[in-house]
Amino acid sequence: MSRSFDAIIVGAGQAGPALAGRLTAAGQTVAIIERHLVGGTCVNTGCKPTKTLVASAYAAHLARRGNEYGVRYAIDPGPVQFELPTAAARARKVIQDSRKGNEDWLASMPGLTLIRGHARFTGPRQIEVNGETLEAPQVFLNVGGRARVPEFPGIDDVDYLTNSTIIPLETLPEHLIVVGGSYIGLEFAQMYRRFGSKVTIVEMGPRLIGKEDEDVSAEIRSFLEAEGIEVRTNACCITLGKRGNNVTVGVDCTEGAPMVEGSHVLLAVGRILNTDDLGLDKAGVAIDDRGCIQVDDHLKTTAEGVWAMGDCNGKGAFTHTAWNDYEIVAANLLDGADRKVSDRILGYGLYVDPPLGRVGLTEAQARQSGRPLLVAKRPMTRVGRAVEKGETWGFMSMVADAETRKVLGAAVLGTGGDEVIHGVLDMMNAGATIDTYQWAVPIHPTVSELIPTLIGSLAPAESKG
Repeated sequence: MSRSFDAIIVGAGQAGPALAGRLTAAGQTVAIIERHLVGGTCVNTGCKPTKTLVASAYAAHLARRGNEYGVRYAIDPGPVQFELPTAAARARKVIQDSRKGNEDWLASMPGLTLIRGHARFTGPRQIEVNGETLEAPQVFLNVGGRARVPEFPGIDDVDYLTNSTIIPLETLPEHLIVVGGSYIGLEFAQMYRRFGSKVTIVEMGPRLIGKEDEDVSAEIRSFLEAEGIEVRTNACCITLGKRGNNVTVGVDCTEGAPMVEGSHVLLAVGRILNTDDLGLDKAGVAIDDRGCIQVDDHLKTTAEGVWAMGDCNGKGAFTHTAWNDYEIVAANLLDGADRKVSDRILGYGLYVDPPLGRVGLTEAQARQSGRPLLVAKRPMTRVGRAVEKGETWGFMSMVADAETRKVLGAAVLGTGGDEVIHGVLDMMNAGATIDTYQWAVPIHPTVSELIPTLIGSLAPAESKG
C-alpha cells in the first residue's frame, strides 16, 4: 500500500503540530507520524512535568521556612511531611491535559492524518510506517531525543532512573544519587532534597554545569550544599553496583570516600538524538558524529525537500528553539520570508531555585572573542525585591561590547531570574545599545528594575591573564 501527501512530518513534538497547523490551513494534506506520545519530550517527560514537580518542591521548601515570614499553625503539625504520590498525580494530570490538548488540536486540522508508528525512510521523500509507504514532496523531521545511558561498568546490574522514568515515581528515595551535575541533574537533585530525600550529586567534571561561567557554577553549588546536598566533582571513573537492596556508585575523586551508597540512582548525563533508526542514509540525509542532522541556515538538510526541526538538528536543545525552528520553516515556505537560524539570539533557563536566566554569551565566551569588553555584576543581596522576599542567593551579571555598546550576554541567577532575563533578551533582539536601555524607567519594586542600574555599572573588563 502507498499514499501520497503534500507533506509528511515525522514527530509530534513542539515543532511538528504547529507546522501541521500552518500547512493544513494553507490547504495542504499532511501526514504526521508519531511512534510514541504526542507532545514530545516537553509535554511528557520534560518541561511540563518537571516544572510541575519543581513547583511542589518550592511549596515544601517555603512551608519549612514559614516561621521566617511569621507564619504559625493553630495546631503545630511538626515537621513538613511531603506526599510524593500527590505531587506525582498532579504532574501526571498536567501531562495528560497537555497531551490531550495537542491531540485535540491535531484532530481539528482539516487535511491532517495522524499515524501512530515508527517511520523509516526507504528512499528520497519516501517513508515506510506500519507496512505502508508514504510519499510527499516535502518531509519535515522533528524526532527529538532521549536520555543517554552511558556504558558505566556495572550498569547492567542495577535498576537506574532517567529523566523519563523518575517522573512517575511515587516512592520517595531514602538516598538519591544523581550522576551528572548539569541542568537536568541539578533540577532533580534539589527537587528531591526538598521532597525529603538525602541527595548526592556525582559529576565527572571539575565543577557543576561546566558550560556556565565559574561564578555561576560556584554559587549554585553553594546554595545546593546549603540545603544539605552533597556534591562530588572530579568523579572521573564512575562504576555502578549493588549492595543488598541499595545501589553503589564508585567514584575516582581527588577527595572524599571512593564509593557512594544510596537507595536510587538517577542518570542525568546528557541526551542522544532519535536519528539512529530512521534510515536517513536512504534519503540522503547526512548527520554529524553526534547524530545531529546537518542543516543549513534555513533548516534544509542535505536531501532535497527534507527539513529538520528541534533537538535533532543540533541548533538548540530547547522547546523554545524547536518552536522557533517551526517559525523559520513556516515563514520561509508560506510567507515568502528569509528567516535564518543564525539570526536567533539564544536564551535559556535552569530551574533550580533560585533559577538561572541566561542569554547570549557567557563572559568566558566573550573573552575568547578578543574584543574590548565591559562587564558588570550585582549580588542579589543588593536587589530590594530579593531582600523583601528573603531570597538573596545569586547575582546578575552582564558583558557588553565596548565599541558597539551592545550587550553580548547576561545572566540573572536569582529570584525571578528566568523571567527577568527577557528584558535583556528583548533588548538584544531589537539591536538596542546599553545607552538606550539604561534610561528605561522600570517598575519598583522588582528584580528587573536593577538591569538599568547594572548597565550603569558596566566597566572595562580586567585581563585574566
